[in-house]
Amino acid sequence: MSTATPTVRPADTPGLSAPLAAALTAATDDRLVLDLAGIEHRYDTLRRELPGAEVRFAMKACPVDEVLAALARRGAGVDAASPAEIEQAARAGVPAARTHYGNTVKSDRHIAAAHRLGVRAFATDSLEDVAALAVHAPGARVFCRVATAGAGAVWGLSHKFGCAPADAVRVLERARERGLVPSGLSVHVGSQQMTATAWRTALEDLAGVLRALRSRGVRLDHVNLGGGLPALGYLDRHGTPLHPPLDKIFAVVREGMAHLRRVHGGPLDFVIEPGRHLVADHGAIRAHVARLTHRRGPDGTPRHWLYLSCGKFNGLYEMDALQYRLVFPGHLPAPGRTGGDLVPAVVAGPTCDSDDAYSHEHGLVRVPRALASGDPVWVLSSGAYATSYTTLGFNGFAPLPYTVTGTPEGGARDRA
Repeated sequence: MSTATPTVRPADTPGLSAPLAAALTAATDDRLVLDLAGIEHRYDTLRRELPGAEVRFAMKACPVDEVLAALARRGAGVDAASPAEIEQAARAGVPAARTHYGNTVKSDRHIAAAHRLGVRAFATDSLEDVAALAVHAPGARVFCRVATAGAGAVWGLSHKFGCAPADAVRVLERARERGLVPSGLSVHVGSQQMTATAWRTALEDLAGVLRALRSRGVRLDHVNLGGGLPALGYLDRHGTPLHPPLDKIFAVVREGMAHLRRVHGGPLDFVIEPGRHLVADHGAIRAHVARLTHRRGPDGTPRHWLYLSCGKFNGLYEMDALQYRLVFPGHLPAPGRTGGDLVPAVVAGPTCDSDDAYSHEHGLVRVPRALASGDPVWVLSSGAYATSYTTLGFNGFAPLPYTVTGTPEGGARDRA
């Protein structure tokens, strides 16, 4: 095990802030570290880029009380997907008036529970769901989710949710007939959307639905632009940095908002539901090396394998679709040098599941040859879904505890 004292300069490490570096350095065990100040700054930047769009944090990305509370203090609401999320948001200080039930998949029991908790805005995408809302959330405001192709996103989200534009008109007309308030439309262009084109296409579809609704006398009051805004610190499956065109995306969305207001012919509010965009780059995992091995596979090909203490089931669920930046603080090159004795390795988690690894054909990561069991590893841009996707102990590997830096009281706070 390396005994070198980690000395990592954030300026030399893309995606690493000074608060994260300090907290990771101080950690002596595996944990997720979240930088509240960084999350708040990303929220403020988003509000400046999309003026007039209210933020409803997609809390599934990081259901951590301190994160919810910090965003609530800045005026954010939440996009909740279940009564349990609604209750957690309320405990963290998010009022019901800034909470909507954004899941189109919900049972009668969950609709009624959300209504009892004070939620009055519900997503929908089917006539059957509208009928249930009319019974169990009478008089509620409903917004219809319009399906998108999901092209250009790492995760397209194009099958399970949303209806065709023509069906959205029928859904909202039926909502009006059943005594509900047809209040809006929503889209989701896919998670970690890497193109501005997807936003432009979705906004054009929404314009068509607004025109059709207007001709039928249905006047909405808002459009929900959904999630999909990308994080900035990921690598693709080949280890190449992803460079989402965020400035262009914001420009397209701003133009689309103005166009939709013109089409609507009256006041029209906007909501956006960022998740990973707010939190991913402001979280990092302190893990450790289980083992670096070198062995031949069934085809005789020799390969290095780097087994980490966390993987798909306890912090890195999305490792099958992207790579995270890895920092090995005990094995940094000497000042003024950029090289080192590195070997290409498949990165994998600690469980007895073959899916708990980066792609075997791609995703080889160059890692220090001298890595030893117990050496610390920092996994950057892992603030999204590290807590929510984790299992309760698959193969006996526990979920990660977390540390939140930049709390209102100052310093850091640990949670198991």
